Amino acid sequence: MLTLDVLDDIELSAKPWGQIAVAASFLMPVYHLPMTRTEILFEGVENLDFDRPVIFAMNHTDRYNYWPFQYRLWRSHQAYTTTWVKGKYYNKKPLRAFMVKTNNLAVPSRGYLITADAAQVLGHAPSSKTYRVLRDAIDARRTDTRQVREEAAEQGVLSEVVPILDTPRDMLGLDFEPNRQNYLEAMIELFSQMMEKFVALNEQALSLGLNILVFPEGTRSIRLQEGKPGLAQMALRMNSTVVPVGCNGSDKVYPGDSPIAKGGRVLYRIGKPLTPEGELAEFQIDEHFTPFTHEAEEEYGDVFAPMTDLIMERIEGLLDERHRPNDGESGSVKGAKRFL
Repeated sequence: MLTLDVLDDIELSAKPWGQIAVAASFLMPVYHLPMTRTEILFEGVENLDFDRPVIFAMNHTDRYNYWPFQYRLWRSHQAYTTTWVKGKYYNKKPLRAFMVKTNNLAVPSRGYLITADAAQVLGHAPSSKTYRVLRDAIDARRTDTRQVREEAAEQGVLSEVVPILDTPRDMLGLDFEPNRQNYLEAMIELFSQMMEKFVALNEQALSLGLNILVFPEGTRSIRLQEGKPGLAQMALRMNSTVVPVGCNGSDKVYPGDSPIAKGGRVLYRIGKPLTPEGELAEFQIDEHFTPFTHEAEEEYGDVFAPMTDLIMERIEGLLDERHRPNDGESGSVKGAKRFL
């Protein structure tokens, strides 16, 4: 599982040998074999400037669509990234070790923390109704669990919710004792501590000269989905340039869960940088704030939303028609169990 200790153990490197080893020993042979030959094209290379690190904002068509991008950055520019990935990829030790060695950063979302903690208590993922009862209470920043119990009873999931509320445990690195602190308070504190560590890791990445790669949709989808505000929040906190990237065709090279490319053509269109001094100037926030927190979202939500819309608009303009939004057809990965 992704825990406070796991975040503490992540060590980023300006020259990530794990990425290089995977690219040289695995990706290079696969991409160049006759049966799996993969053409990786960059369009808009003039928009790349490696004098200072940036945040790349890319659509997320498939499980591996950042691999050809990282490979081309390494081969052509000797440039490296750290990528935001879901917390669920840290659930098992071998995959967690791979993620850490290859310079990835786990995003400790509220949904993941609720689901992963509940799964440890119940021995299985919580039902969608249980998840929604807990998530709604935490999003509303309630600190009294009586209403949670009442809603759980109404939904017929009290038997699942009660052990989550009342079982003393190690809550993903936080010592949870119900007699001292109720579940809602503990989960809010856990999220706060995790986010502090996550923000610090992003600051470290930029200080090392690493570019940060983010999928603002927060889920995989062949067609572009609505963006989440996390990227905008982090960019404003770090005073960073955002470079939109449109990934086209990777879903055909990686059509399933297999990490072995099927061969084909991947085109990355790289858009004009959105700089703090330029198009992002109107969104800048002078006060210090902590990204992803309720306080930041309540205070600056009217800033995060339009900036996110601008980023997504720029990504959309870099996409082939088959990857652009289409009402009623998303192809996105959904469901409460997506966090595990």
